[in-house]
Amino acid sequence: MSLSDKFISRRNLVSHVGAGLAGAALSSAIPTAGAQTSTQDTAAPFVDPTTKYPKPPYPGQSQPWPGLASKMNPRPDHGETSYKGTGRLKGRKALITGGDSGMGRAAAIAFAREGADVVISYYPTEEPDADEVIQLIKAEGRRGIPAPGDLRQETYCKELVAKAIAGLGGLDIVVSNAGRQQQCEDILQLTSEAFDATMKTNIYAPFWIIKAALPHLRPGSAIIATTSEQAYDPAGNLYDYAQTKAATMNYVKSLAKQFGPKGIRVNGVAPGPIWTPLQVSGGATQDHLIHFGETYPLRRAGQPAELASIYVQLAANDASYTTGNIYGAGGGGGQP
Repeated sequence: MSLSDKFISRRNLVSHVGAGLAGAALSSAIPTAGAQTSTQDTAAPFVDPTTKYPKPPYPGQSQPWPGLASKMNPRPDHGETSYKGTGRLKGRKALITGGDSGMGRAAAIAFAREGADVVISYYPTEEPDADEVIQLIKAEGRRGIPAPGDLRQETYCKELVAKAIAGLGGLDIVVSNAGRQQQCEDILQLTSEAFDATMKTNIYAPFWIIKAALPHLRPGSAIIATTSEQAYDPAGNLYDYAQTKAATMNYVKSLAKQFGPKGIRVNGVAPGPIWTPLQVSGGATQDHLIHFGETYPLRRAGQPAELASIYVQLAANDASYTTGNIYGAGGGGGQP
């Protein structure tokens, strides 16, 4: 064989090997039709947020305070069928105020599906909603403990913490979510009794509860408060409520500094217009209710389920450097 023949043979060999390697690489980079189908079948659904939930106008409606989610039209989504857990809060022990509806209910469902045991507090007339939540928690194989009472009473707040610790065998997540919102378009019509009820529910209750819980919270524990876009851009007819949400934002930042050296994180969630019983039980005028969220970029009200993952994230260990922060879910309204 001549030298040129040997060179040609070697060149052909290298060419064939190179083609084979390139083909293998190409085959691994481009999945087969079957693999593509499998990926599509298991991928999370791609959803347009503007059409994911009902848009205004919503039906006009009203209920006596504090209202029931189960009687709202449309009924709010708290993640009852949609939230899927992955064990991020396995073994944790949580107390959630206002856990019967709204963001508190969404957090309770999500926490249970992430592996936490949960105590929910609620006003006694909210028992029908609370029963549903407890059943959903227990369906996940977690402890769900109801604790009805009036957050405006200091004795109840202290007993609530004691009941949570006794029932769960400890406490490491406190979600101060319950809030009172009653719209009043004229300060001259706002009574001292109504003003006091809002302050007691939204400001005194978290003070009493956090104070009672603190001696039992270990490093790694989390406190999460529900504030509001009202803390940043208050409506004229929510004079008292908006003040309490601004105060909530500030106590989050203050306690984060105080509790940081103890290894206890404190954060807040600031919802925009979210479809909850607050609106149908005196928290909004009928005109505002019917057009709730209409002027926001997503052109609709939000649903409690859309905030559940925020509460989970703030409670989870992998948010260990997050404290003193406010997380918004405002539908594009820009607050916070």
